[in-house]
Amino acid sequence: MSLFGAMRSGVSGLFAQSGAMAMVADNIANVNTTGYKGVSPRFSTLVTAQASSASFAPGGVRLNTLNAIDQQGLLEASTSATDLAVSGAGFFVVSDDAAASSGTTTFTRAGSFRPDANGDLVNTAGQFLTGLPIVNGVVQQTSILNDFSTVNVSNLTSAPIATSTIDIGANLPSTAALNDAFNLSVEALDKQGGAHSLVLTFTKNATANQWDITSTISNASFLDIDANNDGAAGDNALIAGTTATSLGTVTFDASGTLATVAASTAAGDISTVNAANNLVFELDYDNALGTGVADDRVSVALDLGTVAVNDGLTQFAGNFIPNFINQNGRQFGSITGVTVSEAGVVNAQFDNGDTRDIFEVPLAIFPNPNGLIAQTGNIFSAGTAAGTPVSLVANSGGAGTIEANALEASTVDLADEFTRMIVTQRAFSANTKIITTADEMLAELTNIIR
Repeated sequence: MSLFGAMRSGVSGLFAQSGAMAMVADNIANVNTTGYKGVSPRFSTLVTAQASSASFAPGGVRLNTLNAIDQQGLLEASTSATDLAVSGAGFFVVSDDAAASSGTTTFTRAGSFRPDANGDLVNTAGQFLTGLPIVNGVVQQTSILNDFSTVNVSNLTSAPIATSTIDIGANLPSTAALNDAFNLSVEALDKQGGAHSLVLTFTKNATANQWDITSTISNASFLDIDANNDGAAGDNALIAGTTATSLGTVTFDASGTLATVAASTAAGDISTVNAANNLVFELDYDNALGTGVADDRVSVALDLGTVAVNDGLTQFAGNFIPNFINQNGRQFGSITGVTVSEAGVVNAQFDNGDTRDIFEVPLAIFPNPNGLIAQTGNIFSAGTAAGTPVSLVANSGGAGTIEANALEASTVDLADEFTRMIVTQRAFSANTKIITTADEMLAELTNIIR
């Protein structure tokens, strides 16, 4: 009977509108949830086959859920360098276990990551960010998502590097008198990052436009590779760093530009001149001849400039002016912070000035992102409807870019949700009227027998 069908149609409407109101409630509840993707109700008809064209069999309505996982949320600025947002189609690959290979791999757009007690980047839902380690500048590539590693930004140190090159730029006065001397002090670092004061002294000698270079160094020694001065290298000896040791001479042309760099001609061989026209000498930092290069000894190339070019030492009229002193050594360093590039490269900064790429954070894309299965914690799992995920380097292949110091806002529009709430409430009320009206009609029908 059509009256009973009408009541059942009204009941289906109540169910459908109740579900729609639940979606509105869920959206409003997550209006401030980072990376949340709003859902929308979509209704479709339920049709009962007609017995004849002269009769109508009511069906009802069915509620369907429209996911908008592919919708881009607005990016909001953040003060944390590890707050990450995706501008594009990609998803962060996360794991519920710090040992990524042992956990369950899921996907998220919620990029509010912070280091935990172990330095692993984890978001507010307890999901660990995963990526590809960078070892000695080389990304450890893999296309298997379960083989990704948890991104860790602590317990990192920067190893010390001994000073092996020193670049100097200075003007030696062309008006200097015989034996006028000028000093430059350079911080030289040993293999353990210990600092030593290397003092270079430039002394005007009797030859026109020529200067002698001598040096001292604190808590170290110079290596004399021909101690007997017999022309045969190998009869090594150490010269105490407190002794002014001749390293060589520099000569300028008539215009004051560097003309030649020559090794020392004093007793023994302290220095040589390499192909780049640098003075090369060796420093022994433990003052023990028995320990060699592998232990503590360091060869230092002193770059005084390019011959015939005014890019290092010069001899012009005026005062002694040091222009620059550069050396390539560095001390031990601890991590002070990280940055993340648009391509997802995590770079660590250390308090000794060193920087190092430590991880690459790929993004996963899906043929049908709206087919992903939503789970608690604002994460998604891959299902057959979404297709097979593909891992891409950020800022390539349509994956989108990674924006550091930013978070993706919820896609919920409150004005739209409140409007939908009013419409849903009215539709629910209308469906109740169908039921009450059909009930009254049935009551009239039962009253016929009276």
